[in-house]
Amino acid sequence: MAAPHAPAALYRHGLRLLLDKDVDGWVGLWAEGGVMEFPFAPPGLPRRLDGREAIADYMRPYPDRIDLHDFPEADLRIHGTTDPRTVVAEMRGVGRWVEDGRPFDMRYIAVVTVEDGRFTSYRDYWNPLAALGAGADAAGSAR
Repeated sequence: MAAPHAPAALYRHGLRLLLDKDVDGWVGLWAEGGVMEFPFAPPGLPRRLDGREAIADYMRPYPDRIDLHDFPEADLRIHGTTDPRTVVAEMRGVGRWVEDGRPFDMRYIAVVTVEDGRFTSYRDYWNPLAALGAGADAAGSAR
């Protein structure tokens, strides 16, 4: 299935790939020079990833740390902006921490820009305090 090109549709497609644990498919939605930022990242975790390879390296271990079950539709809102290439997404991810089976429940806001059907910029705003009980390594893969 070809990935959609519209920002909101591409974002939804990316969420489905994350739920399917298809990290390679999700990374494939990125432009080669894409930038992923985590403005609220705690010390020891990256605040910025430059390029598809850096994003792939960062995301590859996520399924071994967090078993995402859902991004509930009731908590998913994707807003257009004055720039047709950019959307703002509000969402909630639920699942479990793989290490100890505890519930995972995190709210996010993402500002995402798409050009030529690929993510070029993704600023991921999440609450690192909500993940502190799982340790920094697990929190870093919550995205």
